[in-house]
Amino acid sequence: MASNYTEASIKTLSSLEHIRLRPGMYIGRLGNGAHAEDGIYVLLKETIDNSIDEFMMGGGRKIEIELTDRSVKVRDYGRGIPLGKLVECVSIINTGAKYDSETFQKAVGLNGVGQKAVNALALHYRAQAVRDGETKVVEFEQGKLKHQSKVTKTAERTGTIIEFTPDEKLFGPDFRFRPEFVEDMLWNYAFLNRGLTLTLNGRPFKSEHGLKDLLTKEISGEPLYPIIHLEGDDIEIALTHGRHYGEEYWSFVNGQHTTMGGTHLAAFREALVETVRNHFKKDFDAADIRQSIDAAIVVRVQEPVFESQTKTKLGSAAVGPQGPSIKEFVGKFIQQALDTWLHKNRETAEIIRRKIEENEHERKELAGIRNIARERAKKASLHNKKLRDCRLHLGDRNERAEESTLFIVEGDSAAGSLTATRDVQTQAVFALKGKPLNTYGLTKKVIYENEEFHLLQSALNIEDGLDGLRYNRIVIATDADVDGMHIRLLLLSFFLQFFPDVIRNNHLFILQTPLFRVRNKKLTRYCYSEPEKQAAVAECGATHEITRFKGLGEISAGEFKDFIGENIRLDPVNLHHLASSDELLSFFMGKNTPERQDFIIANLRVEKDLVEA
Repeated sequence: MASNYTEASIKTLSSLEHIRLRPGMYIGRLGNGAHAEDGIYVLLKETIDNSIDEFMMGGGRKIEIELTDRSVKVRDYGRGIPLGKLVECVSIINTGAKYDSETFQKAVGLNGVGQKAVNALALHYRAQAVRDGETKVVEFEQGKLKHQSKVTKTAERTGTIIEFTPDEKLFGPDFRFRPEFVEDMLWNYAFLNRGLTLTLNGRPFKSEHGLKDLLTKEISGEPLYPIIHLEGDDIEIALTHGRHYGEEYWSFVNGQHTTMGGTHLAAFREALVETVRNHFKKDFDAADIRQSIDAAIVVRVQEPVFESQTKTKLGSAAVGPQGPSIKEFVGKFIQQALDTWLHKNRETAEIIRRKIEENEHERKELAGIRNIARERAKKASLHNKKLRDCRLHLGDRNERAEESTLFIVEGDSAAGSLTATRDVQTQAVFALKGKPLNTYGLTKKVIYENEEFHLLQSALNIEDGLDGLRYNRIVIATDADVDGMHIRLLLLSFFLQFFPDVIRNNHLFILQTPLFRVRNKKLTRYCYSEPEKQAAVAECGATHEITRFKGLGEISAGEFKDFIGENIRLDPVNLHHLASSDELLSFFMGKNTPERQDFIIANLRVEKDLVEA
């Protein structure tokens, strides 16, 4: 029976109610802080952005951040929010000075929304403004004003202090700030704002060379040539080539990290190809020019149009009121500045040319065996039982397409249990027949020569990049034993070596599976750690029994349903330490070395030690 649709069905929400009811419109995802894109970091970013805008307008050269697991305080020394408008500026949507282009030129926060969303989604929120020896404090709970002080005299320096604790009703009872994600955020602010010092619990973050410092910190291994660093009015670029597969970019607009790129990054990639072709007077393939590139770009524009409130992708923009389009602006700068640089640095230009020719040679070499491998895969797929596919895939026009998941499991036993209980709409299973090949130090040719890796690549549809990726989540599901950990390392090595974008774009996860089952006649508890087991034992009482799961194949299909459904536990794999990934892969996955042997001996713990611990 259809529900009644009457005047009573029409609801009008206040801005506070709307933000709390639909937080995703304002901060993207919620999350508990385990992921760098989770909403609590957007709340922090929105707060720091305001302080950055003050710095850009000449107000203050220091921003102090104090962080605990669940709360944050940001203090800047800018002009301070006007005391008479403090309540409105932090609580009433579409209120602010960033609509006034004379007050804020080329600012990040243009919508008058950010700080109001922080307030609305915080359990506790406090704002203090200091201007010319006077101060005022306002305090809120879940976006509702609880207290505002009178204007009083103070000896504090002019500026703004914001303190907040995200609301656990929205972000979950176990949310917490991860310092490593906050540190990455602060480094980006430092790289983009030379002359500014940020501190995190007293630790300073400061950069002298801008984007050149960013690439030095972020890129994996030694670059092929010294970083090219180009600067102009409202634009800065740094680039080099490495030895990895794929393209790696960091792009920014007005200090905002546009993790999804946008028109400015597209313009850079296009202009780079044209400039290199023109310089060397040779029609190189675009993929050969950009293969293995590491580059960063920042532009400052007057009125950027982002594709969402979280500002992760730039839409359209002009450099000024009458200025060129972003494509024209970036393209002209690259063509002039990079071409001039290459003429002045012939030795580096020659290294770039050789790198492009090496990429071209490898691409052509791969083309032959790629066709053979495809034909083999077509024949194999008719009888291939490795992939138990699902019906919905990433990119399908279906609201559940984002749930599409591929589980990579070891052996037919685990694959059978998982396949029998999975959601056939969104969950696929790929079964390994044993330990995959160690790909460290090998070229991409191995993917086409190794049937298992080629079938995995085909299942994911990532041969030519992530545009055709068929699953939003790729989940490594191996046993929690030595062999399972080794297979996990081999698969991580494969993705790091050949498809780092899968990790970089947050598609790779590790499945947590229970180590124990504790039950009595009435209760059953699955435990992922020793403390959870002890708690379950206490709950089940004296009649409990404990089962230790040695492998996924031991878990029945009925039980598996609990571990891959609503209560699934996934650990995201990220590239936070990408700069050291070459060294890590060499240490763990390279040939046996005295260093690794010494490490194993030094860290070896026998069962007696573990029991006593």
